[in-house]
Amino acid sequence: MALTPRLDMRQSQSLVMTPQLMQAIQLLQMSNLDLVAYVQQELESNPLLETASDEYTADASSSDVSNERLEQGGGQEQGADGGDNDGRDNDTRAESFDEGIADTDLSEQFSGENPEQMDAISNDLDARLDNVFPDDNGPQEQAGPSLNDPWMSTPMRDGGANPDYDLESVLAGEISLADHLEQQMMTAIADERKRIIGQFLINELDEFGYLQSDLAMVANRLGVDEAEVAGVLEILQGFEPAGVFARSLSECLALQLKDLNRYDPAIAVLLDNLELLAKRDFVALRKLCAVDDDDLADMIREIKALNPRPGSAFGHLTVQPVVPDVFVRQASDGGWRLELNSETLPRVLVNRSYYAQINETAAGKKEKEFLVDCLQSANWLVKSLDQRAQTILKVATEIVKQQDAFFAYGVTHLKPLNLRTIADAIQMHESTVSRVTSNKYIATNRGTFEMKYFFTSAISATSGGDSHSAEAVKHRIRQAIDEEAADRVLSDDALVKLLRDSGIDIARRTVAKYREAMHIPSSVQRRREKKAARG
Repeated sequence: MALTPRLDMRQSQSLVMTPQLMQAIQLLQMSNLDLVAYVQQELESNPLLETASDEYTADASSSDVSNERLEQGGGQEQGADGGDNDGRDNDTRAESFDEGIADTDLSEQFSGENPEQMDAISNDLDARLDNVFPDDNGPQEQAGPSLNDPWMSTPMRDGGANPDYDLESVLAGEISLADHLEQQMMTAIADERKRIIGQFLINELDEFGYLQSDLAMVANRLGVDEAEVAGVLEILQGFEPAGVFARSLSECLALQLKDLNRYDPAIAVLLDNLELLAKRDFVALRKLCAVDDDDLADMIREIKALNPRPGSAFGHLTVQPVVPDVFVRQASDGGWRLELNSETLPRVLVNRSYYAQINETAAGKKEKEFLVDCLQSANWLVKSLDQRAQTILKVATEIVKQQDAFFAYGVTHLKPLNLRTIADAIQMHESTVSRVTSNKYIATNRGTFEMKYFFTSAISATSGGDSHSAEAVKHRIRQAIDEEAADRVLSDDALVKLLRDSGIDIARRTVAKYREAMHIPSSVQRRREKKAARG
């Protein structure tokens, strides 16, 4: 058989991840905060994209700027009347006010031609006008704020408040822990070499005031002796607030007790055995500290009065509250009504008029290709955002259908649910449902939950009936422990018996795992805590 070259044509199918598809998948799994940041980045890079303001929404029907607009979810249309006219009136009044300021010289108004008027105004102001406006025809340096200063925006000059200027943040700004310690270091340490070491240690503190770095590592990085670093650390540990620069909880409490002159050998032993104090093993603590019950109670009372996080009193990052993506409300017919949160959905427009205007003036081939790429990218982003909103609403609707008993009766009626059930119901892939439910929150009549909260594993029933969800079993365990008496603390075996009597087939190790996941101590530790609370 002769070997000869030849051309063959074969037809095959393969899945190709295009950039547009990757963008749609990326948008689908983003949280609302990440989505806003991503859209803002696209707005800065794509000249054909713009956001829909309230004023533009009012004129969208008669304007040619946008032929495509993203409207997502029900009940999201913003009212266009009201504030927009006021904004245009403010701009008009501000322009006329600025023209009046520009055409009028204040020195001519108060030049002394009308002494009676000057005396009347001076009495009202409780100041002489010749002091307010000194007689100097030359240029003067402005000592106070001007109506044209950047922070005096148009609404401020017009008599209103400037929404972009936060005066409270300037007058009442929070001082950080690092700034507070640096101020003390400037007066406590005069040597420049030690100041450098001290500044390095300040930078190594966490938000609670604990030193996270090892002294040997610090000495190695700075090229100094470890003893010198320890000497600087000893000075810094005397700064306010007491307890900063500690490397452990016991050292933090010891520094505060030394500052109060309450540190003695007995309480030092107590600080070295804080794990026994957490377990409320007072018998072992009395033997180790060699004190009686009254002295031990006094030492524990002093420790409770200390601050285990001395740096938390200073400025720190604000915790971002959870913003729900979907609202669930009860309808008048007894069902449930779902609505997307319009505040989390960026309204993006494609400015086709601007595209047509620039496309006519574009001369080169590269310019036209750039405009075409921008238009395609803008159109795809708008469609991807719209598809993302519809997918979120579709998945949330099916979750509410599957967990209808939870919304009506509470967590004890939460049913086992997995991704496949939702995917089959809405005819989507499991990976799509997984991306939709990640970092998405739903606000219900029973609180705000992450969408993944409604997906729980199944625990079989003892009689072979319907399975129970793991979250409902956890709730039963917590409820039983909260209701237990001080003289009848429930062990894990007792909890197993109680749950099996309720029709839940569960093992002891599973109860222990759920209890530890909810940060509930063991029955021995709970018994000690209840006895200590009583006596």
